[in-house]
Amino acid sequence: MKKQKFFISLFSFILIISMLTIGCSKEADPTNSPEQPVQTENEAEPSAGTASQLGSLKSFSATTLDDGTFTQDDLAAKDLTIINFWALMCGPCIKEMPDLAAFSKALPDHVQMITVCLDGTWDKETTKSVLNEAGYEGITLLSGDGDFEDLIQQIQYTPTTILVDSQGNLRGDAIIGTQKNLSETFLAAVNAALKADKKEEIILEH
Repeated sequence: MKKQKFFISLFSFILIISMLTIGCSKEADPTNSPEQPVQTENEAEPSAGTASQLGSLKSFSATTLDDGTFTQDDLAAKDLTIINFWALMCGPCIKEMPDLAAFSKALPDHVQMITVCLDGTWDKETTKSVLNEAGYEGITLLSGDGDFEDLIQQIQYTPTTILVDSQGNLRGDAIIGTQKNLSETFLAAVNAALKADKKEEIILEH
């Protein structure tokens, strides 16, 4: 009996650790509407997949946290846009936000980073608080239509980060889950996309 209890306790400990450190996933529940994603802790580390499988962002309009509008024209103004999808109910997302903020500030002008808070529409004040505490000063989107809405429905895990070029094409692999070295991972992905377009690679500004 003692042996059985030990293995049950060990299993529970491993499960809790994985839930706290990897990331979160949308719960597969047909009663949940796409506008209200339910986030639950993910028990297994998700793998990266080709971002283009998620769709594109060629035609859309999205609402920002400060009640502004973000469209494909804002993507066209930059060589590359990094988009990080996160949620208030995803602890690992919030934990990595300071690193995300630092990376965003170090980018050159022709590359931008934005975030999408999947559940931020229902608690704007907490969303603002999380971002302010992390030092993030960029744009955060909450909801939208067109390709943006379609893309959100394809996001299965948070955090998920994708790269989008000026034409709205998703580039490279989606970066899924938290990263041990966010800056190094994101920079490598950005430079791979720029190099494929025969554009000059970047270095981070400090």
